[in-house]
Amino acid sequence: MKILKVDTLKIPDIKIIHFAKYADRRGYFTEPYRKTICINHPDLKDCMKGVEFVQINESFSKAGVIRGLHFQWNPYMSKLVRTIHGHMIDLFLDIRLGSPTFGKIMGYDMPTSSQTDYGEWIWIPKGFAHGNLFLKDTTIEYLCTGEYSPTCEAGISPKSPDLDWSLCDTKLKLLFDTLANETELISDKDLNGLSLNIWKADERANRFIYNYIEGVKE
Repeated sequence: MKILKVDTLKIPDIKIIHFAKYADRRGYFTEPYRKTICINHPDLKDCMKGVEFVQINESFSKAGVIRGLHFQWNPYMSKLVRTIHGHMIDLFLDIRLGSPTFGKIMGYDMPTSSQTDYGEWIWIPKGFAHGNLFLKDTTIEYLCTGEYSPTCEAGISPKSPDLDWSLCDTKLKLLFDTLANETELISDKDLNGLSLNIWKADERANRFIYNYIEGVKE
């Protein structure tokens, strides 16, 4: 794995990892992940210290699908997410009580192309609700630090009116609004998820405390 650069977004706990692809006339080769390189990289060693991936998920979504916003505890789950084929916009919402960006949601545009000389991961740490929307038929992969825990999960509706989109790129927000108003490709579970304010008043929200959750094992 060769990391070309690591970008920090306006919500600074979210990282974008650009890794090299090596192309020739036959196609390309890439090593998307190597543990020792990630945990020793100066821009990643703090956030990925002690990280162990225990589950790998692959998801295919048709154009127009919206998923999320999902999170879990016991165990917590951080994720590395990438687009294998297609066009995903990744969504992430800060649910850490006391965080300076609590309640703020952003999107990050993650299309793929065989012509680029790099690939991308997005790092979504514990304490964030996660979702996606898809502009094309798309396959994604995500590496998880916790095994799925169906009795310790919850979701906030991506259409909840009390989400703060002020940090999100306006073009991505417009794409979300357009798709959210038109698509029927969202599950009832996700569409009818909690509002942010209802979740904040839920006693389970106290499992996600800023400056506390970061020190808790996955």
